Amino acid sequence: QVQLTESGGGLVQAGGSLRLSCVASGLTFSRQTMGWFRQAPGNEREFVAGISWQRGIQAYVDSVKGRFTVSRDSAKNTVYLQMNSLKPDDTAVYYCAAPATGRTGAYFVEAEAAYWGQGTQVTVSS
Repeated sequence: QVQLTESGGGLVQAGGSLRLSCVASGLTFSRQTMGWFRQAPGNEREFVAGISWQRGIQAYVDSVKGRFTVSRDSAKNTVYLQMNSLKPDDTAVYYCAAPATGRTGAYFVEAEAAYWGQGTQVTVSS
């Protein structure tokens, strides 16, 4: 059974930083693209960042480029999202997600996600 377990959310002031973690179990992490999505109240869930299993290629939504960094630690089956220079618009529930094992590329849409974490709240105050 696949499980994605997020941690690291919280309340931070604008300009601050947070690091989200997602521990994956029940899948072949070495052949697994991983990603982060977020959903703010009243908005659709959107892709934030992804990292492929091939050469660690990364993809980001334009609004977080230069501020967020996605990385992975295969020894720990963990994917991270380092979020710097946070803005109030970054406030959302952040979800760890993964498409089918073996899928290539770092970017994937919500419909392609086969597995989801439970979500972690990130709140950025102004």
